[in-house]
Amino acid sequence: MNSQIFNYIGLGGIDIGYILIGMTAVILLSFLLIVIQMIKLSKLKKKYSVFMQGKDAKSLEQDIIGIYEDNKFMKISIDKNKNDIRELFKKHELSFQKFGIVKYDAFKQMGGQLSFSLVLLNENDDGFIINSVHSTEGCYSYSKEIKNGQCNISLGEEEKQALNMALGI
Repeated sequence: MNSQIFNYIGLGGIDIGYILIGMTAVILLSFLLIVIQMIKLSKLKKKYSVFMQGKDAKSLEQDIIGIYEDNKFMKISIDKNKNDIRELFKKHELSFQKFGIVKYDAFKQMGGQLSFSLVLLNENDDGFIINSVHSTEGCYSYSKEIKNGQCNISLGEEEKQALNMALGI
């Protein structure tokens, strides 16, 4: 079949059957794409109906506002908790965490090892030694300051043992 329109656009020598087959393929492809889109739309409608079940636009808006307020409250609570934890860590660092105690008999004349050296240190190994010496005349107590696990005043043997116990040496 020879058509003036086909001749005019330069397709005068092409068989009309090929054109019909091509158009049929395009129509079938279009129909397939329409079916796929209808399936996707059906799934979306189902999800939407489940989401909106028992809700109208006004109540849904209130739910979203409620979730937003809850989220804001949680953020404020989390920030407060972080600050509280930071403050507790600072306080904990300064509290006494390490200790050592050595009991001994100071003068070898009294039984029962009533004398003692007690060491209390914080996380930075700062603290003090309390030494209590018991004798027949009475009880004498004194303290020595500890900085970074060291004492500027010479230590007795029992005091050294208590300090090493507190330091974990």
